[in-house]
Amino acid sequence: MPNSFNPYENEHVNASGPGDSRPTAYQIIKDEDVVGKLSDKVILITGASSGIGIETARALHETGAKLFLGVRNLGKGRNIVDQILGKSSGVGDIELLQMELSSTDSVRQAADEFRRRSNKLNIMVNNAGITGPDIRAVTKDGFEAVFATNYLGHFLLFQLLKPMLLSSASPNFCSRVVTLSSLRHRVGKVNFDDLNSVNYDRATAYSQSKLANIWMANHITRLYASQSLFSTSVHPGLIFTPAARAMPSGYWNALLADENQARYIKNEEQGAATTVWAAVGRVWEGKGGKYLEDVSVRDFAPNVPDISVAGPSKLAYNPEGEERLWEVSHNLLGSQSDGR
Repeated sequence: MPNSFNPYENEHVNASGPGDSRPTAYQIIKDEDVVGKLSDKVILITGASSGIGIETARALHETGAKLFLGVRNLGKGRNIVDQILGKSSGVGDIELLQMELSSTDSVRQAADEFRRRSNKLNIMVNNAGITGPDIRAVTKDGFEAVFATNYLGHFLLFQLLKPMLLSSASPNFCSRVVTLSSLRHRVGKVNFDDLNSVNYDRATAYSQSKLANIWMANHITRLYASQSLFSTSVHPGLIFTPAARAMPSGYWNALLADENQARYIKNEEQGAATTVWAAVGRVWEGKGGKYLEDVSVRDFAPNVPDISVAGPSKLAYNPEGEERLWEVSHNLLGSQSDGR
């Protein structure tokens, strides 16, 4: 039976492929009755110039909120802004922040620029991510590229903007952080002996980064819920995004050949739905520390990548591991830990 933590259960049980009855991000906005009603809010979205980042921004703009879009390419970002404004009924401004999550200098500069342009931040959506190259790549800061882009850059961005998230929280609207994960976390682990993936494997590095994102989201809620700041992690589903298309062709061929799994594939509008639900859903007011998928909270699943099986792995909730990763991340970045 559908309930407030699984409101579209029937639609997902009867999945039949992209564009089916499963909700889109805009449907979430309408169903939550927030069209034009968040005009006093500020939302920051990373990775907003491609894939589900665009659809997340498009839907959230309909709320009337002011958006800041983190993008690597400002020219591409301007085109996206024009597309959104050309079709949106939203009244909020959209501003761009040039940001490369794999570079700590770029993240710091983007955070500084954001603070110059805004005096508050209500919702932060950590959407950016890469699947990773076949051969290990290292950033100029010395970090493995997948770990740096998907996890560590977002961890740093949160630390830099955390004071603003805390000061923007109110009794009527707690601040929220939404971080993209993946079902691939179920076949991964956080390898504290090799966080930098010296022994690099593309799939292993990706899975580790997505589990790390879940742990970060959980720990944010653990540390700051008492100050009205909550965080969730999201598996958007399997979508033909630019990042997903970078995966080996054999993976897609096998997936499409399996009708039971192929029916769970979503389009980008549907892929952004769970993110938007986490960002504005009434049920998440004053709540967090959960892994979401298919616009729902799921029970634990086996450690298998089969997309027809929903839910997080038991490793997704690991307070000791989460605290350790938090401390290690601060040490890697040379910043003072807020862990307690």
